Amino acid sequence: MAGHSKWANIQHRKGRQDAKRGKIFTKLIKEITVAAKMGGGDTGMNPRLRLAIDKAKAESMPKDNIENAVKRGTGQLEGVNYEEVRYEGYGIGGVAVMVDCLTDNKTRTVADVRHAFNKHGGNMGTDGCVAFQFQHCGQIILEPGASEEAVMEAALDAGAEDVIPSEDGSIEVLTSPDPKAFEAVKEALEKAGFNPAVAGIIMRPETETELTGDDALKMQKILDVLDALDDVQEVYTNAVLPE
Repeated sequence: MAGHSKWANIQHRKGRQDAKRGKIFTKLIKEITVAAKMGGGDTGMNPRLRLAIDKAKAESMPKDNIENAVKRGTGQLEGVNYEEVRYEGYGIGGVAVMVDCLTDNKTRTVADVRHAFNKHGGNMGTDGCVAFQFQHCGQIILEPGASEEAVMEAALDAGAEDVIPSEDGSIEVLTSPDPKAFEAVKEALEKAGFNPAVAGIIMRPETETELTGDDALKMQKILDVLDALDDVQEVYTNAVLPE
């Protein structure tokens, strides 16, 4: 991670997301619905649903919204049938971009995603064109100030795969992408007194490319336009952009 502040980058990204709170609720409702549909409405038996509800609660989503999303997923309420789909492509300077969607109309979604890439200087690729540049894993990030030794002990004892200190003082903990394994490590860290600033199952770039100046501005535009699409849940990139 040398050469840039991982923590500053995360805070910057989080700030942009917080500004789009209504969109976050929509994404979380979709995720809860799909998780309930795939694994049932019992959070004790469905770790993906448990994680989705935890995220919704962290964003202060009303209880009724959460319960109704679960009911739509389990068929107790009528709802839209969403499919998971992933698109891959290239941004400015050939940086890698992955776009995870939940959609009820793949024809519409692929057209929207392709348009977002093409209009702003990127291009959509074929399945697998950039996936090899990312690791599917659980990621937990602790803000600067946590004891590296204590974090390492708690995380590794709970089954974490790696603990990576960053030069800015933040600590990144990586786990298996399995929701149960991820949850076990997260809970162990919380019991040890560490409150994760960021926690989720993600596509983590194996290497990163820093963009500056106009290239960074153009790349941010691509990411913003993709993220604003109704069907898009997550956008991942190996581009590192200035604050």
